[in-house]
Amino acid sequence: MQKIKLAILGYGNVGRGVEYAIHQKDDMELEAIFTHRKPDQITTVTDGVKVYSIKDAEKFLDSIDVMLLCGGSASDLPEQGPHFAAMFNCVDSFDTHAKIPEYFAAIDENAKKSKKTSVISAGWDPGLFSLLRVLGKAYIPKGDEYTFWGKGVSQGHSEAINRIDGVKFAIQYSIPIENAVNEVRKGNNPTLTARQKQIRECFVVAEPQVDLKTIEHSIKTMPHYFSDYNTIVHFITEEEFVASHSKMPHGGLVFRTGTSGRENMHKQRMEFLLQLECNPEFTANIMVAYARAAYRLFKMNDFGAKTVLDIPVGLIVPESMEELRKTVL
Repeated sequence: MQKIKLAILGYGNVGRGVEYAIHQKDDMELEAIFTHRKPDQITTVTDGVKVYSIKDAEKFLDSIDVMLLCGGSASDLPEQGPHFAAMFNCVDSFDTHAKIPEYFAAIDENAKKSKKTSVISAGWDPGLFSLLRVLGKAYIPKGDEYTFWGKGVSQGHSEAINRIDGVKFAIQYSIPIENAVNEVRKGNNPTLTARQKQIRECFVVAEPQVDLKTIEHSIKTMPHYFSDYNTIVHFITEEEFVASHSKMPHGGLVFRTGTSGRENMHKQRMEFLLQLECNPEFTANIMVAYARAAYRLFKMNDFGAKTVLDIPVGLIVPESMEELRKTVL
């Protein structure tokens, strides 16, 4: 069996998760890792896989089937996504919801020009939760959809805080507001703002002699991340950070509630719960699954940008459609 040759660009939490995920796939192999850091400082878990500078990626155009872009959505992917979509089949987990249309357009233009295939926003939200929201719209057309995140660590929000001048380390927890969840679960179909659904709690280690009020203001007013939410900011020591905030749990809920039948007599509710001990490793497994789809679509000459909404679910697993009809359907 010819294996799909993958490469990792960006060796942070998600990048390491992708490496672990590839280890579990019989139809894939890791060809290379690319990093902004000094390659000789990176220790991988895959025997024989070399680490290169990100500047050397263009030398591998003929030896990589899919490049997995594991950088952050705040500043890495807006630049890296379009750039590498012009050279490789790519998968990323871009998660700034409000900017997905413009990001998709930039990727689509470059991927089509180069006759490549890129899957964007392939994480659990956007990604898995996006699929669930569409299913809810289809199956309970007269109703409302609700998404709650947490309690857990948001990688994208944490990364956005870490980009602020004066921040040494930071982590952000998304916390659902329990009363709001209960109202949805009862089928009351409440109208909820973002502020009424979620709390965002941040723990920050600041550099010495920086203005903490300036950092707090920068966090709370950040568009697309914190400005629409009740945000709590705690400044802690590095020792506290290491002792209490080194793990990466997360999860969330997707609801669709509504009615059906004559005169809408019958209440209906779909509810999906996700509980994760390691957020980046779950995201990584989704990305690797869609790398398989990106490769298959490329082989079918189906070029351009794709999202999880564009891709038949059968393309993300190694089994054939015949096998899936026998064992899953």
